[in-house]
Amino acid sequence: MIGRCCVLGIGLLFASGAVSPADEPAWEVLFDGTNLDHWQVVGKDDASWKIDHGELQPRAAGGWLSTKATYTDFELELQFNLPPGGNSGVFLRAPHEGRISRTGMEIQLLDDHAEKYRDLKPWQLCGSLYHVASATPGAAGKAGQWQTMHVRVVGRQLSVRLNGHEVVSTRLDQYPQLSVEHPGLKRSSGYLGLQNYGGSPVRFRNIRVRRLMPASR
Repeated sequence: MIGRCCVLGIGLLFASGAVSPADEPAWEVLFDGTNLDHWQVVGKDDASWKIDHGELQPRAAGGWLSTKATYTDFELELQFNLPPGGNSGVFLRAPHEGRISRTGMEIQLLDDHAEKYRDLKPWQLCGSLYHVASATPGAAGKAGQWQTMHVRVVGRQLSVRLNGHEVVSTRLDQYPQLSVEHPGLKRSSGYLGLQNYGGSPVRFRNIRVRRLMPASR
């Protein structure tokens, strides 16, 4: 039953309401395993990231990897592979300044199964909107496995699917108590990014995005 749900969930990644596939916005490949043409390193030199056998990963600690373009409403898909105890994140609507999990938004990537993370807060689970919205537990794979994440942001609505399961569906305007600490929740656009958490050897591949037009809201 779990396997069937995963297949159905992955199929839903390409659904967009009643819009026919021919009318859906086109996907843009951000990383195809060969170059970093769509990316820029922020807070460190370019040598802090590398491409190895078609996979993208940090080479040294410091900084983060940002798209060159900014995005407003979008769908983002990528695959990631965490080492044992791995920790990373995906940045959304981010600026190039400040603590990005606050000045922008961060979707947590974490090895939930690691012993050292056994006392996690719910909003620290893999797939969570970090420090804001907790992911439904149980969808994260184990270290060393390739996992798929799909993020959709339209206006104030954000959803996250992890390995075919919806783990977050929330509105960004329902957290007034976090408005001072998390100004990024109010941002309408910004960069997409990959966190370099202490040079942790997380790997990424098959990264693509598509912009959503106002009619998709």
